Amino acid sequence: QVELVESGGGLVQAGGSLRLSCAASGNIFRIHDMGWYRQAPGKQRELVATVTSTGSTNYADSVKGRFTISRDNAKNTVYLQMNSLKPEDTGLYYCNSQGVRRLGLNFDSWGQGTQVTVSS
Repeated sequence: QVELVESGGGLVQAGGSLRLSCAASGNIFRIHDMGWYRQAPGKQRELVATVTSTGSTNYADSVKGRFTISRDNAKNTVYLQMNSLKPEDTGLYYCNSQGVRRLGLNFDSWGQGTQVTVSS
């Protein structure tokens, strides 16, 4: 089992900032990609940002220039710094991690989600 625990969500006014964290633990040999996804009410889950084990990043066009994803490989933790938040950034933010467990089995795990609400 690989468990992901998110933190850092909350309520913020438009233009404000939040920092999300997600720590992975459990039966982990190596983590490849880590990322953040979000789901707004009535909409499908969408990619926000991902980061590889070597630090390569990918962002949704809607967050480029405002959000920054980073990771601490020693702590198996990924972060999402969100600046200049907009009401349309409101949603449930999920952490995702993909890698290899001990004994060679792959994993693709999701966190429970942390709520981000941006008021206008």
